[in-house]
This record gives sequence, C-alpha cells and structure tokens, in this order.
Amino acid sequence: MAEKKIPERRCVGCGVSFPKKTLIRVVRLPEGSVELDFTGKKPGRGAYLCKNTECLKKARKAKRLERNLEVDIPGTVYDALEAGLRNDVGTI
Repeated sequence: MAEKKIPERRCVGCGVSFPKKTLIRVVRLPEGSVELDFTGKKPGRGAYLCKNTECLKKARKAKRLERNLEVDIPGTVYDALEAGLRNDVGTI
C-alpha cells in the first residue's frame, strides 16, 4: 500500500521545502489585512516561513513576504513573528 503524501511548502526566507505542518503561515485575508495563521486554514493568500530567526531576517530585509502576499506588511506582524520564534512559536 502506498504511503500518504505529506504536503510541502517552501520557506520564503531560506527557499528550502519543508512539511507544511512545520512552517508558520502568514496570510493576507480577503479584506487585505495580514495575520499569522497557525491552523493553516484561514482563507486568503499565504506565504510560509520556517521557525528560524535567520530566515525571518532574510525575508524581512528582502521584502519577500510583501512580494509573495502582494501587500505592505506592518512591522507588528514581523514583531509578532519574531516574538513567536523566540518563544518557540507559542501563542502570539
């Protein structure tokens, strides 16, 4: 019997593919706001980051999240991501 395929997504910071459940999803909601999505089920356009502060720094410096989500991202979202990474991605 064939094994179930595990969905993978690419981190916008480092460009490496990881299993979807191990990444943090940043989503642009239909009304245009940007939020963190830990369930992976919110509607809207999503971009993924691995749980590495260096990847977050790369993505922020090169504006990769803005390019992927096609919207300006407020500093509060980056601050929440950084705080979550420092706290091992607890509740933000």
